[in-house]
Parts: sequence; structure tokens; C-alpha cells
Amino acid sequence: MAAPDSPTATSAAHAFARAINRQDVEGMAALMTEDHVFIDSLGTRVEGRERMKAGWAAYFQMIPDYTITIEETFPEGPTVLMFGSAQGTYAVEGALLPENRWRTPAAWRAVTRGNSIAEWRVYADNDPLRRIMREPRLPERG
Repeated sequence: MAAPDSPTATSAAHAFARAINRQDVEGMAALMTEDHVFIDSLGTRVEGRERMKAGWAAYFQMIPDYTITIEETFPEGPTVLMFGSAQGTYAVEGALLPENRWRTPAAWRAVTRGNSIAEWRVYADNDPLRRIMREPRLPERG
């Protein structure tokens, strides 16, 4: 029998998404369990809140305007599935050029423990970002 849907799980998952959209690494860390696990779209696992703080900080340096848009949410007990899109601009020499902006459909799976995120898993096609990273538009030199 499935566990009842948890408003706490949904609230925690949405709070984590809001912290991502603010690029608030400390706010995200406050919502992670100490043994938090992040799994990217290629299946790479990063374990531990401190490692993920460093990982998110580095990602926000690379994509300073990274945001996620959640269009649908499906809670099932402590697990919350969310569907929408991810978007941002690859920063080159600190510049956010429109040509280096990307957007892709995405899904996230949050596994909660109480009010905290124990696992955050991303499902997204990162090819648009990888293409830009291979041949980014560079800022014009004055």
C-alpha cells in the first residue's frame, strides 16, 4: 500500500526549487540532509551536503541565472516528482550573452526525510548546454 501523499514532502521539494531559483546555496544546504545525494541526468552521484554545496556554488558560477520552472507536481509519500524545464545562460568571462542561453525540458525526483531533501535527481537533456559550452559566443572586445 502506498504511503499517503505528504504536504511536507511537496513543501520541502518546492522550497528547494525556490532556493535553486535564487541561486541560494546556503538555503539549499539548509534543506538538505547531511547525507544528501544528488544524481544528475547521466547518473553521476554526489553524496554529502558539503560536497553538494561546493557543486552548486560551482554550477552557479558557470550558469549564474540558472532557474527551473515546475509545471506539474506529483507527490507519493516521501517522494515528489516534478516536471517542467531548466534554463540559464552559460557565462563566458562573466558575460551572459543571449546566444549562450539554453532551455530544456526537465524532471526532478525529490526524496524527502521529514522537511529535508535526502535525494535530488535530475532528468534533463543537457545537450543544448553542452553544445554552447563547446562553442560559446564570446564577449566582444572593446
